Amino acid sequence: MAARRTGKAGLTARAERALREAVIAACRDMNRLGINQGKSGNIGVRVPDGILVTPTGIAYERLAPDDLVLIDFDGVAHGDRLPTSEWRFHYDILRTRPEAGAIVHAHSPFSTVLACLRQGIPPFHYMVAMAGGIDIRCAPYATFGTQALSDHAVAALRDRKACLLANHGLIALGSDLDKALALAVEVETLAAMYCRALQLGKPVLLSRAEMAVVIEKFKTYGHQPPLTRRRSGKALGRRQAR
Repeated sequence: MAARRTGKAGLTARAERALREAVIAACRDMNRLGINQGKSGNIGVRVPDGILVTPTGIAYERLAPDDLVLIDFDGVAHGDRLPTSEWRFHYDILRTRPEAGAIVHAHSPFSTVLACLRQGIPPFHYMVAMAGGIDIRCAPYATFGTQALSDHAVAALRDRKACLLANHGLIALGSDLDKALALAVEVETLAAMYCRALQLGKPVLLSRAEMAVVIEKFKTYGHQPPLTRRRSGKALGRRQAR
């Protein structure tokens, strides 16, 4: 990948700086939330003229907005730093998933434990559907930073918003950075619960039909209707509290 410094169009300078600061804050949040450690993991976000990714080899506490690297749609890096070694899967995923605006990649402990077993997360809990399907797949192993790893990740994310990477970690997508980070935390929480359930026995898995119901319900989960007028009460289900 060639690297050069250039001006960037498509965002105002203020908006771009705010986005860069939000990425740095999210990087630090990954460590604070326990889904990442040290310099591992990385973040990518969509911008009008390409993607912004974190640089390689810089501690999150030392990151400054100008350290982030723009990769344009021709795969050319712009900036003073080298991009994360995982820039390929950020680039390929955001290029092929127009609904996604951000990617969080972390080496979270429990997700990585399952990934080292080459094991995904089955439908042991209905919240698995938050990742977009009946399960969370584990992509085959490939060396970090390679096109092979990117290809495996893109395939594992087909019809999904999260996946594990064998012997590596997790990837979570979101329409924006907050949603991508929240999903990464949710996947790690599910991985922790599944690992603990396995210690006690064989978890009972939900059926495809049961998960299909949950997936349908999640299509409107958390969506609030526009507030048009004050209501004194609303019936919920067949009965209303009195």
